[in-house]
Amino acid sequence: MCGRFTQYESRDNYFDALGLTPDDILFDPEPIGRYNVAPGTSVLLLHRLDGDFHLEPVHWGYGPEWWHKAPLINARSETAATGRMFKPLWRTGRAVVPANGWFEWKRDGEAKQPYFIHHKSAVPLFFAAMGHAPFDRDNPAQGFVIVTAASDRGLVDIHDRMPLALEPKAAIEWINPENTPEQSEEIVKEGAVKLDKFAWHPVTKKVGNIRNKGRDLIEEIDDAEV
Repeated sequence: MCGRFTQYESRDNYFDALGLTPDDILFDPEPIGRYNVAPGTSVLLLHRLDGDFHLEPVHWGYGPEWWHKAPLINARSETAATGRMFKPLWRTGRAVVPANGWFEWKRDGEAKQPYFIHHKSAVPLFFAAMGHAPFDRDNPAQGFVIVTAASDRGLVDIHDRMPLALEPKAAIEWINPENTPEQSEEIVKEGAVKLDKFAWHPVTKKVGNIRNKGRDLIEEIDDAEV
């Protein structure tokens, strides 16, 4: 799953990695600086509307009008394209979350140790996402979810699910509104970042408190419990 992540670089860095230019979207060199992004908050989400790229704050959480439980924050890539809950979003609400990594908690009995997972080359990641488009800031429940995939190759030892991170070219194709749902399924299958490109390390348990927001949350610690 994905329940916490980081989004701390500048718009410029994310857009450069995607191959976008100032003619495509508004650049900004100021770092976003978020080291502990939690569900239920507004997150900068990249999507396309009327042919233009938009990066704007959207509520992380989604529940259709008939859903009477807490908003969902993730959607399984294996079933999102066909299930009742997410099929409409897969068709018309595809988006991307620019990020630098995410946190998962490894358990061993009562012990629970957070890990920060990131690209080995420290390049930006682009999580596949879906939302209720056009996005309405006045209706938080109609926000977005992050698409997840099965873990493997070591990562499964930390958690069996992970955000579906796309290569830059695939991320741009994912949000192309002209693609059919079937084409989008192929994009996420072929364009996902390979698992051997990820690295991870234990971090402070302070990340479990959303009031903690500093860069120290992603620094490796020496006294991991698990």
